[in-house]
Amino acid sequence: MKILDRYIIKKLLLSFVFILCIIMLVITFIDLTEKNATFIKYKIPFKEIIHYYITFLPFIINLITPIIVFITTVFVTSKLAQHTEIIAILSAGINFWRLIVPYFVFALIISLFSFILIGWVLPNASKHRVVFEKKYFSSSEDHPLNELHIKIAQDVYLYVENYNPTYQEGSNVTLETIQGNLLIEKLSAKYMKWLPDKNKWELKDWVSRKIDRLHEYVDMGYAVDTTLNIVPKDFESQYKLQETLTLPELSTYIQNLCQKGADNVYLFIIERYIRYMSPCVAIILTFLGLLISFRKARGGMGLNISMGFILAFVYIALFLLSKTNAEAGSNYPLLIVWTPNIIFAVLGMVLYRFTPK
Repeated sequence: MKILDRYIIKKLLLSFVFILCIIMLVITFIDLTEKNATFIKYKIPFKEIIHYYITFLPFIINLITPIIVFITTVFVTSKLAQHTEIIAILSAGINFWRLIVPYFVFALIISLFSFILIGWVLPNASKHRVVFEKKYFSSSEDHPLNELHIKIAQDVYLYVENYNPTYQEGSNVTLETIQGNLLIEKLSAKYMKWLPDKNKWELKDWVSRKIDRLHEYVDMGYAVDTTLNIVPKDFESQYKLQETLTLPELSTYIQNLCQKGADNVYLFIIERYIRYMSPCVAIILTFLGLLISFRKARGGMGLNISMGFILAFVYIALFLLSKTNAEAGSNYPLLIVWTPNIIFAVLGMVLYRFTPK
């Protein structure tokens, strides 16, 4: 690696870390100000608040990384342009694509950092953050223990009127097997209880009805042990569950949901799409930031930096909008999730065509 490459990469990395720390402090202070009333209301210990913000930081870093990458590239390149360093580099016989190499190395470093962050660090931190936020800040009424409807296999549906997670037992249970529009089998029980030593459920006061065309076969009993494709953990709240799973855990969970034929599997598939899409943002925005600030501006760096901020926030808005549309049940979730990257990649190619080299 040449001296020029090390010089530019060092400037980019140091600027990235500096801007990241500044914006993190600002966002954390604003968030603390907004949540301070809740902390006082519930008399949350200071140690627990500190732990929450330690786990909150990876979430903030992941959220603002695209902005920081873009602003860093615009700032460093504009500064080089203002000091006529870029003109000197090109005059020395270095072409535009060779100049891009250190920027590309910087983008790869940030992409790898982002991939590790969103794939492993952030989910592990979110395990505590999500529980904390649900306990103190969730305003929605969540009733995960009443009126439960769960698809536990391709054609098998479970209904539980009430479930007690402490005792791992439920009441008024119905298990239906439906093929197409036909009810094949229906099993009803007044109680169900988890037997950890057998890894089975015990059904009490049960009645089973099997329907074969025009014939119905009825069976009943007091208690029976049965194996269902569900365990007590599956009855836990699904509040932001996808955010708390590492990349391997997410893939395993998706596979299990697909085997059950669960209807909410698309939420976790979209999350996996985002995990692989997000690291690519650094490469696209670095290239775009370089093109915007490549030329020396008459008014100084202010115009370039302002444009960088505007485009960065436009990207964030597009990303959030795309994620919401994908989670709403789009037929092409992968395309929807990648839309911001596609738009900005096309914008980069257009700018490249009109950029003097």
